[in-house]
Amino acid sequence: MIRGVTTGRAPAQMVWRRLCRHNLAVSSALVLMILAIAALLAPVFEMGMDLDANAADLFNRFQAPSATHPLGTDELGRDLFLRLLYGGRVSLFVGLVAAAFATVIGTTVGLIAGYFGGRTDAILMRLTDGVISLPLLPLLIVLAAIDLSKLGLPAPVTELESASLYRIIFIVSLAGWTTVARLVRASTLSIKQRTFVIAAVAQGGGPLRIMRIHILPNLASPIIVATTMAAGNIILLESVLSFLGLGIQPPIPSWGNLLTNAQEMIWEAPYQAVYPGILIFTTVIAFNFLGDGLQDALDPRATQDFRD
Repeated sequence: MIRGVTTGRAPAQMVWRRLCRHNLAVSSALVLMILAIAALLAPVFEMGMDLDANAADLFNRFQAPSATHPLGTDELGRDLFLRLLYGGRVSLFVGLVAAAFATVIGTTVGLIAGYFGGRTDAILMRLTDGVISLPLLPLLIVLAAIDLSKLGLPAPVTELESASLYRIIFIVSLAGWTTVARLVRASTLSIKQRTFVIAAVAQGGGPLRIMRIHILPNLASPIIVATTMAAGNIILLESVLSFLGLGIQPPIPSWGNLLTNAQEMIWEAPYQAVYPGILIFTTVIAFNFLGDGLQDALDPRATQDFRD
């Protein structure tokens, strides 16, 4: 029993050791943790500073950084530090949730296509290729510009303050699953030829059981890597749409619409654009570096010392 437990833990320990040797991935993970914790603690900072992130104070517009306002104030006199924290809550939430939904869709499509093959594979992969061939940004702009009230949705839904938030998650999820689908399909084609899958089929295992128990757990590596990288790309897409005025709508702050508000005062108060821009850049780069580190750590053939 002890030997079995040790053997079971060995692969996870090897992955952890490889990841810890990947300095960029570890640093990126720490940066993302700090950003996430700070964003989650935004109400605590708000209470501690005795300020209201949404309260306008026109007598204190464009204040320089001070003890009361660590990063200064915006065009309405609101504390910029708190606005960035609340914007981070929204941007990170959109990135992670939309990436999770996109991963579920892509995993389902790729797993079914790779396992069944034949006509099912051809149809699903042509669908995937069709989505990939669409110009992503114009498509997202068109979908984001649709008036929800004209789709027959009830007024309480369309008038929700958070309606733009959930719409962006839905739109980006529909467009972001293709990479995951192709990776999962390729891995499924390889895994289903292995001995343990062939043995499960010979013993009378049904397709759903085989895909769920024997194939899906072995897809963890590409799924984790694809989800991590997709989160950064989705945050960037949300920021672009919000910057264009088609994403998260005020009064809900996000890093993207903070940039939109800052562009009109770029010469008067350039720091308003610098701070959210740095946060977007840092977060996207951190997700990409973390994805690279996870890809190397989860690769069983990896022998490189990542400290070099």
